[in-house]
Amino acid sequence: MKKVFLSLIVMFVAVLAMNKAVAQTDAGAKIEFSKETHDYGTIKNGADGTCSFEFKNTGTEPLIISMAKGSCGCTVPEWPKEPIAPGAKASIKVKYDTSRAGAINKNVTITSNAVNEPTKIIYIKGTVLPLPEGAAPVNNAGAPTNH
Repeated sequence: MKKVFLSLIVMFVAVLAMNKAVAQTDAGAKIEFSKETHDYGTIKNGADGTCSFEFKNTGTEPLIISMAKGSCGCTVPEWPKEPIAPGAKASIKVKYDTSRAGAINKNVTITSNAVNEPTKIIYIKGTVLPLPEGAAPVNNAGAPTNH
């Protein structure tokens, strides 16, 4: 009888511990993106290389993005500096320098207090066409550059 009673107590304590662990993983900020990759397709040299990644804080605490870093200097992210409330949406803008002809295969690493993905990587891809022969290089604002 003592063994049965002791077994029941151990099982009860184990169930309580599991419930507490599950509840703790549900608490906190959570980040969920509507897309994780932006495909520019084939774009002209000097075209607007800006895209946006929308996300939502699906957690129970404010989401704070502490850093967003492009994989190289040609990929520049802009992110919200203020906390994103639970249930709120925001976006990260990424600008790619389209004066570089060839394949685009870059990423942005996001660091936040999200309990589900404290480090998240989003991607951009596509192809920038070369300048037509004899054309002057264009900066990303659409004006010819003076070299």
